[in-house]
Amino acid sequence: MTEATVDQGLTEILSEISNAIQSVVFWGPEIAEVKFPLLVIWLALGAVFFSLYLGFPNVRYFAHAMRCLGNKYDEPDAKGQTSNFESLSACLSATIGLGNIAGVAVAISLGGPGAALWMMLLGVFGMGSKFAEVAMGHKYRQFPDEMRPEEVSGGPMYYLREAFARYNMPMVGKIIAAIFAVTVIGGALGGGNMFQSNQLFEQTLRATGGDASFFAGKGWLFGLILAVVTGAVILGGLKSIASVASKLTPVMAILYTICGLIVIGVNFENIPNAISTIVGASFTPEAGLGGLVGAIIAGVKRAAFSNEAGLGTAAIIQASAKTNFHVRQGLVGGLGPFFDTVVVCTITALVIVVSGVYQPGQEISGIDLTSRAFETVIPWFEYALLVCVALFAFSTIIVYAYYGEKAAGYLFGDKLSVVMTYRILYLAFVVLGASASLSVVIDLSDALFLSMAVPNLIGLYLLAPEIKRDLNEYLGLMGEKKDL
Repeated sequence: MTEATVDQGLTEILSEISNAIQSVVFWGPEIAEVKFPLLVIWLALGAVFFSLYLGFPNVRYFAHAMRCLGNKYDEPDAKGQTSNFESLSACLSATIGLGNIAGVAVAISLGGPGAALWMMLLGVFGMGSKFAEVAMGHKYRQFPDEMRPEEVSGGPMYYLREAFARYNMPMVGKIIAAIFAVTVIGGALGGGNMFQSNQLFEQTLRATGGDASFFAGKGWLFGLILAVVTGAVILGGLKSIASVASKLTPVMAILYTICGLIVIGVNFENIPNAISTIVGASFTPEAGLGGLVGAIIAGVKRAAFSNEAGLGTAAIIQASAKTNFHVRQGLVGGLGPFFDTVVVCTITALVIVVSGVYQPGQEISGIDLTSRAFETVIPWFEYALLVCVALFAFSTIIVYAYYGEKAAGYLFGDKLSVVMTYRILYLAFVVLGASASLSVVIDLSDALFLSMAVPNLIGLYLLAPEIKRDLNEYLGLMGEKKDL
């Protein structure tokens, strides 16, 4: 059996799994002959609801949230494992990734330049739902291991259980929490793992000679090497992951942003036309109503994949932050969609449009489109992009290993045997991701990844009055101290 046959077999299996999952989670009404997935509507409505219901807390108190990242509000005696900065960095390591590089290009390829504006708008509204889930994840966190009192377990699994118990439905809460944990594991293996290893492999091939590359036809070998490096980090647990993430995140974000601004600066004369194109295509696409719906779907879908607002993943790791104020951590967590989608994704979109590489109907998509856009100004950018992609993909992979591990621990108990079994399975999926085709990986990733929003937002809606009350209490306390 040849390597190509193995890769083809893996692709066919993943395609069948993807189709089965999508038929369940992505069904929805057709608008202008374009299918509008209900999960996309569900995520967008959640983001809009919490932003409006809570009064856009992360917009109004943006400066306060930024100050929380410094040492002004340090609480050295508070329980937890990470600082505010480390917890946010770890989340950004998971979200500022290939969704910002390849995901934006995919959105523009599928929905046209207008998809970029819908991504940015969902990023702004997503700050509201991200605030809600991070605040509740921190509030209902637990310290289950007496032998390791600093070890934290938190996230939607815990506040979902609490939310339904408040309405005298404890058994329903346990079932919904378990469903969420299952979707986290699926999302971690798909979007947080396979998509990353797949795109890192593709960029490595491009930078090392394409078909002439040593790795051509050897996705399994590349995946195996990446799995070994990943295993070296995740074996150290959260402290190791947070330490690596807090160092990688600033470096990779600054490097990518500088390169993006160089391309935009060189094409500064095209900026007005690019902005006009993006805004115009957002509301009056050439393809008519069907094109408009396609742009909205592509933008919202990829924005959700990029910033994860409404999915609940950020609540898992930010529950570890050392603070006694869960609302404060919610405000810090709400900064994620701003940095991730409003800033980084917008830079990527502008680079693609101002460079002129995007053409309607072209076959180039994903990371290849982004790479070609940068190379119009920086010929050697494929190597710089390889470094960015490697940092983005690796940081996302290691953080999602933690997400899935906590979900597995919730389902089967925080035992060493459970943790090690999950880690081995996770590393195996790193290899699978590098061996499959992009289209299959994207479809499978979306199906597994976005499924987390269903149970998570149900719980947050039930807790909405409590979230608003807690926010007002915190604002009153900070107002009395004149710290806002």
